[in-house]
Amino acid sequence: MTVSSEFLEEMKKALLSEKSRMEMELARFADKTDIPGDYETRFEEIGTDRDDNATEVEQYADNIALEENLEGQLSEVNEALSRIDAGTYGLCVCCGADIEEGRLRAYPAAKECMACLKK
Repeated sequence: MTVSSEFLEEMKKALLSEKSRMEMELARFADKTDIPGDYETRFEEIGTDRDDNATEVEQYADNIALEENLEGQLSEVNEALSRIDAGTYGLCVCCGADIEEGRLRAYPAAKECMACLKK
C-alpha cells in the first residue's frame, strides 16, 4: 500500500492532536521529568487529618495508574510520528505487511496489521 500524502497528513494531524490532548491531561496531575515522554505524579496535600491523608493516598494511587496508561499511549503516538518521518508509517512492524487503512483511521498509532495483532 502506498500511503497517499493526503492520508499521511490526516493521520499526522490526528496523532499530533492526540499527543497534545495526552500531554495536557498529564500536566493536570504530573510534572515532566528530564526523560522525554516521562512524567512524575504530584502528591497533592489536602490536609493533615486522617480522612484527608486517606484521600491523598487514594488520589495519588489513581493518578499513578493513569500516568502509566497515558505515558504508554503517548509513547505509541510518538513512535507513530517517528514512523511517518521515517517513511515507514502504515507498515506492520512485525511482518512488514500493509496495515489496513480502516485500522489506521480507527487507531492512527497502530503498528501491527490485524493478522499479527491476532497472533
